[in-house]
Amino acid sequence: MKDLVVTFPELRENGHAMKSTLRTLRVLQWTMLGGIVLCAVVGELVGSVAKAVDPSLSYVFTTVGVALVGVIFVVRRTLVLRSEESLAAHPDDGLSLRHWKNGYFATYALCEVLALFGLVLRLMGFNFQQSIPFYIGGFALVFFFGPREPVSR
Repeated sequence: MKDLVVTFPELRENGHAMKSTLRTLRVLQWTMLGGIVLCAVVGELVGSVAKAVDPSLSYVFTTVGVALVGVIFVVRRTLVLRSEESLAAHPDDGLSLRHWKNGYFATYALCEVLALFGLVLRLMGFNFQQSIPFYIGGFALVFFFGPREPVSR
C-alpha cells in the first residue's frame, strides 16, 4: 500500500512532464513554421534582384538538400519513433521522454536548415522559383512531423 502512495505522485508528475513537453514541442513547431515563412519573405525583400550565377550551385544545394531529407528521416526513426514506442510501453521513463523531445528538436532544426538553403540560394542571386522547393520542403516536413502523444498500440 505504501508503494502505491509513492507511485501515484510520480505518475502524475510524469504525466505533467509529458503534457509540458508536448506543449513545448507544439510551440517550437509553430515557431519553426513562422521562421520558414520569414526566410521566404526576407529572401524576397533582400535578394529580389536576380544575378548571373553558376547553375551548378543549384545542383549542389539540391543534392545536399535531398541528403538532408534522408538524414531527417533517419533522425526521426532513431530518436523520435523508438522513444515513442518506449514511452507508450513505459510512460514514466524520463530518459525516453528526453530522447523523444531531443529527436523533435533535431528534426525541426534540420528542416529549418533545408529552408535556409532556399534563403542562401536567393541571396546568392537565384530566382524565387529555384528557392521555393527548399522553403516548401522544410515547411511541409515541420508541419507533417508535428508532435503527438505516444500511445500504446
